[in-house]
Amino acid sequence: MENVFPDRGEEIVARRAGSFGGRAAQYAEERPDYPAAAVRWCLEAAPGRRVLDLGAGTGKLTGVLLRGGTPAGLVTAVEPDPAMLAELRRRLPDVPAVPGAAEEIPLPDGAVDAVLVGQAMHWFDPDRALPEIHRVLAPGGVLAGLWNLDDDRVPWVAGMEEVARSGVSFERWRPRGLPPTRWFPEVERAEFPHVQRRTAASMTATVGTHSHVLVLAEAERAALLGRVRAYLESRPETRDGEFDLPIVTVATRAVRG
Repeated sequence: MENVFPDRGEEIVARRAGSFGGRAAQYAEERPDYPAAAVRWCLEAAPGRRVLDLGAGTGKLTGVLLRGGTPAGLVTAVEPDPAMLAELRRRLPDVPAVPGAAEEIPLPDGAVDAVLVGQAMHWFDPDRALPEIHRVLAPGGVLAGLWNLDDDRVPWVAGMEEVARSGVSFERWRPRGLPPTRWFPEVERAEFPHVQRRTAASMTATVGTHSHVLVLAEAERAALLGRVRAYLESRPETRDGEFDLPIVTVATRAVRG
């Protein structure tokens, strides 16, 4: 695995990458989906409609594909974590969903027209994953990654992120997207506004699905979430009923070289 957080060791990066399965149902319930406009942008250059959701988790991105009109039979979800995969199968039983990883994709050559990756590409080993993704893409196929980022240009969001920092937090990380490679030589990037309707309770639960929180000891995790809940209940923007969490969805796409 590539260490995308070079100021931290490989061990904590690996722990964070593998932390989600223990909270699969909570992840599916609390994490935001992706804006339809971003998914359409990712797919608009694809030569056909066969899509692989790689590192599919509980199916947040798969669900957007289905709601956008992609038939379930044309979507394949691949996910390495058994608990996340089980949750995806429970929620989206009509979608073919199989165990596998970006470095070893269980599909034949040229099997799909697009590979989409939601909130997961930064955990891949690019030296192994990119040639595998290239292999399963048809000629002219598209690789696209999407990341949802809380918009910390908004003061209350920046304050929440500061309160939510833990002993294993990394510096604020922004997706670098794909570097140009011989596999995918030309890369495009776009940003899309997005929101998620939250309450103080559900926002706190969302923070509880972040990897740097999931790997904490129980007492430390409870204390951190208590601080987040208290902060949200102190802010006029978030203390009364529902509010919108502002999100920036970063998307990158590249055509198979």
